[in-house]
Amino acid sequence: MATYLITGANRGIGYEYCRQLQQRGDRVLAVCRQPSDELTALGVPLETGIDLTDEAAVAELAQRLNGTAIDVLINNAGIAERVTLNELDFDSIRRQFEVNAIAPLRLTAALLPNLSAGSKVAIMTSRMGSIADNTSGGSYGYRLSKVALSMAGKSLAHDLKPGGVAVAILHPGLVQTRMTGFTKSGITPEASVTGLLARIDALTLENSGTFWHSNGEVLPW
Repeated sequence: MATYLITGANRGIGYEYCRQLQQRGDRVLAVCRQPSDELTALGVPLETGIDLTDEAAVAELAQRLNGTAIDVLINNAGIAERVTLNELDFDSIRRQFEVNAIAPLRLTAALLPNLSAGSKVAIMTSRMGSIADNTSGGSYGYRLSKVALSMAGKSLAHDLKPGGVAVAILHPGLVQTRMTGFTKSGITPEASVTGLLARIDALTLENSGTFWHSNGEVLPW
C-alpha cells in the first residue's frame, strides 16, 4: 500500500484520483481548502484549510505531515481564468501564476523531507502550456502559468534524480469538469485519471521529466 498526497482533492480530477486510489487499496491524503460532500464521504484522511498560495499555510501542512512518508505527491490544484489580448487582466495572470506554477513548487519543496528514494512527484500541467502545440493563441494567464509549471517540473526531474525521486509532467486531456464547463467534447474524469495513474505507475528515473498526455502520448514542449 503506497501513500499518495493529492492537492485540489475536493472535486474534479483531484477527487477522482482520491476515489480510484482508495478503491485500489492505496492510502490517500487529500489536501484542499474546503472539502466537498463527495470527498468527505470517501472517508480518506483530509488536510483542509490549506491555501497553497499562502507560505504559512504550506509550512503548517508540512509540520502536520512531519514524519509521514509520501510515496507519490500529486500536484493537482489549479485554476483557469479567461484572459484575451483584447481584455488583458494582469491581476488574473498573476493569480494563475501563483496557483498554477508557484504553489506546486512551494509545496514540493516543503515536502521534500517526506520524499525518499523511490518516491514520485506528479505535476498536473496542460497541453495548453506547450509552445509547439499552440495553434490558437489567447488564454494568456493559463498558458503562461502552465509553461512555467512544466519548466518547474523539468527542473525538479533533474534536481531530484540524484535522490531517487522521479517526476512526471502530465496533461489530463480535455476533461468534463467544472474548469472546462463540463464540456461534452471532453473525456470523463474516470477515464482521465485511469490514464494518469497508468503514467504515474510507469514512471521511473529513466523516463523522469517526460511530458505525457494521460493517454500515453509524449507531448511536444
